[in-house]
Amino acid sequence: MSTRRKFLQTSVIGSAAVLTGEQVLAALPKPVINKPVVVSTWDFGKAANAEAWTILGKRGRALDAVEAGVKIPEADPSNQSVGYGGLPDRDGHVTLDACIMDEHYNCGSVMALEHIVHAVSVARLVMEKTPHIVLAGDGALQFALANGFKKENLLTPESEKAWKAWLKTAKYEPVMNVENRLYNKNNDPMPGGPNNHDTIGMVAMDATGSLSGACTTSGMAYKIHGRVGDSPIIGAGLYVDNEIGAATSTGVGEEVIRIVGSHLVVELMRQGRSPEAACKEAVQRIIKRSPEQSKKIQVGFLALNKKGQYGAYALQKGFTYAVKSEKEEKVYASKSIY
Repeated sequence: MSTRRKFLQTSVIGSAAVLTGEQVLAALPKPVINKPVVVSTWDFGKAANAEAWTILGKRGRALDAVEAGVKIPEADPSNQSVGYGGLPDRDGHVTLDACIMDEHYNCGSVMALEHIVHAVSVARLVMEKTPHIVLAGDGALQFALANGFKKENLLTPESEKAWKAWLKTAKYEPVMNVENRLYNKNNDPMPGGPNNHDTIGMVAMDATGSLSGACTTSGMAYKIHGRVGDSPIIGAGLYVDNEIGAATSTGVGEEVIRIVGSHLVVELMRQGRSPEAACKEAVQRIIKRSPEQSKKIQVGFLALNKKGQYGAYALQKGFTYAVKSEKEEKVYASKSIY
């Protein structure tokens, strides 16, 4: 009994030591100072990154940078999956989803928002002006209008034409790289270019070492009216933990929601995975859940850790991501499982 008692006492003392605040803090990565970086999904993210850099390069806050950055594709009518000019749902409504998150776990989100170009800015006001995190539908629109946003028709002639053409067959299949159907090899250097795109997710680290992120989309083309994907869901389409890192996602949102994908990526980085390895493991989690379905759809993850390291991984080839820092401005092709 004496030996057993000593063993238990030693075990308890040892466990307590593991949980001391000093040791927990010592295990956290030290922030990188004066080395801002921004990463975003798809190669149209290059223009978004450039706008974000106008803030980051002047030692501005990452939160301001990611909002400014994703507003570029939101206002681009040629981008038919984000903001103005987005492809509508099957009833002809352009409905937007967006979220934003800062270094203090503050976050805001809008879902199924109509008639407002910059959904991400409405999401930020939800974060800053209300006690809530999510506003949806008519309530989100009412809030936006009350805060000075202009009501506009988001359905451009080009997107309306595409929708009417789709109505002739009304076939709805969320297959892999559905955005590549808009791919024009004469105009775009690679899949994911200005005429071939998906949700934009952006995460950034500013000169103080603080992280923030934003994600915005018009959602899956010709979706059921009211459908919401992963993009505006904190933990699914975007997650920021200023102790560890940040992550965002793109592709078929239903699969990302099922594994709370972006939060999973951040937690895997907490366990010591690199950004790329964490993204790969999250993709493998999707495959494990549904091996056959995963071969027919596209999901990609993009992550940035507290050290300023970044990485991505996708189910299928074709996913690209853009990076901007003082040392580089480049678009990378993500690694993939298939």
